[in-house]
Amino acid sequence: MAKNAAEVIAFAKANKVLFYDFRFTDIKGAWHHVSYHVDSVQEDTLKGLPFDGSSIPAWQPIHKSDMQLIPDPTSIFLDPFTADPTLVVFCDVWDIYKNQAYEKCPRSIAKNAVKYLKDSGIGDTVYFGPENEFFLFDGLKVRDAINIQYYELDSSEGIWNSHTDMPGSINTGHRPGTKGGYFPVAPVDSQVDLRADIVKTLHKIGMETFVVHHEVAQAQGEIGVKFGTLIEAADNVQKLKYVVKNVAHKWGKTATFMPKPLYGDNGNGMHCHQSIWKDGKNLFAGNGYQGLSELALNYTGGVLKHGKTVAAFTNASTNSYKRLLPGFEAPAILAYSAQNRSACARIPFVSGEKAKRVEFRFPDSSANPYLAFAALLMAGIDGIQNKIDPGPPREEDLFELSLDEIREKGIQQMPHTLREAVEHMLAGKEIFKKGNVFTEEFIQTYKAYKFETEIWPWEGRPHPFEFLTTYSC
Repeated sequence: MAKNAAEVIAFAKANKVLFYDFRFTDIKGAWHHVSYHVDSVQEDTLKGLPFDGSSIPAWQPIHKSDMQLIPDPTSIFLDPFTADPTLVVFCDVWDIYKNQAYEKCPRSIAKNAVKYLKDSGIGDTVYFGPENEFFLFDGLKVRDAINIQYYELDSSEGIWNSHTDMPGSINTGHRPGTKGGYFPVAPVDSQVDLRADIVKTLHKIGMETFVVHHEVAQAQGEIGVKFGTLIEAADNVQKLKYVVKNVAHKWGKTATFMPKPLYGDNGNGMHCHQSIWKDGKNLFAGNGYQGLSELALNYTGGVLKHGKTVAAFTNASTNSYKRLLPGFEAPAILAYSAQNRSACARIPFVSGEKAKRVEFRFPDSSANPYLAFAALLMAGIDGIQNKIDPGPPREEDLFELSLDEIREKGIQQMPHTLREAVEHMLAGKEIFKKGNVFTEEFIQTYKAYKFETEIWPWEGRPHPFEFLTTYSC
């Protein structure tokens, strides 16, 4: 849309923009923003904007808090929700003390990973196609106190409302039920128009979609967004979340990409389709298993070998590991196969060499997309460099295997908790540090952040289910 600061200014004038909204992503994946009136923005302004890095979690100490936002002219789009015309600009973060890209800026880390791929000579482009599932609920209540641990979600689609008098209407009885929501038509699918509104909004901001549907769980949906380069795909995840949440809010709903909000029903994944290209050629296409090249199989082998190591970035919440359980279409077994959705890595059926790719099904949207995609790429590159064999494909239903059978076959599983994932990340961190993509300082900061904000608080809280099993002991 724009290539430089002058073109950004011209675009803003042509679209009668009143505000610039500069956005950046923190270590968790949350979007932050600061706005400037159009009259205060010139070309020099777009060279760097000051902000307080000590007010962003896990970033700078207060005595070294000055940081700069570096706007990316290629990333602009018009915000579809603001009352006044507003131009959104993605930003990277610059460390003024070291005079370099900030080593804790997720978008800069992702750019480092792409540079490492190019410098390796393996390829010049990596494409990602994430599939982000989400829920659209009617409301959420949460209480977290010393004597109360409580949450309650509600949806008119929920089977638990079969006997409920619905406000302003009758109870029609048309509901998908538990695990019954895949592709039903209205009125069972009650969110058709809401999803359509989301899609129209995505197209307004330049995002191409190709499929829209109700997902397996109650109140769950998915919108397929066209693949892009690693940075484009990660940027699109941020835009998708922003649009879904705001359109839902406009409709009086609340959207979540949380991996496992409902006990007993399917959770939200972020399946990631990937391929590496060089000189306009898809290097994943070949004459091997299911039309994959040796390079693609080695890439797959690298991700499977390091699956436990990348999990801290791809499955980044304590809630993530409630999704990775048998029986909910969430693969936890580190194996690959063609079309087999019970495997962590799947080779989709496609027509033509350009579409050849591998889909990794274990990631979820609690991940910071920049860190998750960078971690997957680094694991895959390690597989290529060391010619890691992914082993034989697993064609059987892996969900039906017992734990003993999994062990007998020597198949590795994903971690069972975030603590375990972070510990594996620390043990295998050398694959991330190649090319200084992830620095030691960042890895230690990420570890501390996860323990202090999620792992220790979660481990220390009594769970309501424990009162059913243990209170009368």
